Amino acid sequence: MNPGPRRPLVIGCGALARELVALTRRAGFPEVDLTMIPATLHNRPEQIPAAVRARIRRARAAGRDRIFVAYADCGTGGLLDRVLEEEGVARLEGAHCYEVYAGRAAFAQLAEAEMGTFYLTDFLARNFDRLVVRGLGLDRHPELLPMYFGNYTRVLYLAQTDDPALTVAARRGARRLGLRFERRFTGYGELAPAIGALVPPGNRPAVPPVAAAAAATQVPA
Repeated sequence: MNPGPRRPLVIGCGALARELVALTRRAGFPEVDLTMIPATLHNRPEQIPAAVRARIRRARAAGRDRIFVAYADCGTGGLLDRVLEEEGVARLEGAHCYEVYAGRAAFAQLAEAEMGTFYLTDFLARNFDRLVVRGLGLDRHPELLPMYFGNYTRVLYLAQTDDPALTVAARRGARRLGLRFERRFTGYGELAPAIGALVPPGNRPAVPPVAAAAAATQVPA
């Protein structure tokens, strides 16, 4: 009998794909299977609930009964939770991936300390031009920059990895927006224990060191 359907299946946001692969295929929890929903929905949150429901039902039709959704609310305004309640599936806790990576308590402190913060992750730093500059039309209409970012004061890069090239890209993005730049290494934050909880305790390897949160590191722009 094929053991696949008995393995946990994570339905993940494509914006978390590298981190989910690192936690499962490469060094963490190989007993967990992955399927990704395109990261383009990161900018179209109204489409996320239907896409997740379709993927859940496809998985159930294939005999899957252990399903976890690696999305936070992600701007769906509670609509994703309504779908997951109807389907009987759990998701990552939190409002968005920034909160997942930073940790809920730490993110609340960050948000309270400086409301006008534009957050980046490794994924967003890597895809800044595509998702922010071209995605918001700033390449074609630079006059829109004050409309979008006039109330922001800083870019805070929540880094999952210590990758100098991504730090350079994030700093360049902050400069492009005319905002102060700061960096905080988070590792995988609350994503690692959420995925690890899907695996029986006896089968859990040590969480990769990058998954441990580090103290705040601020890098001047």
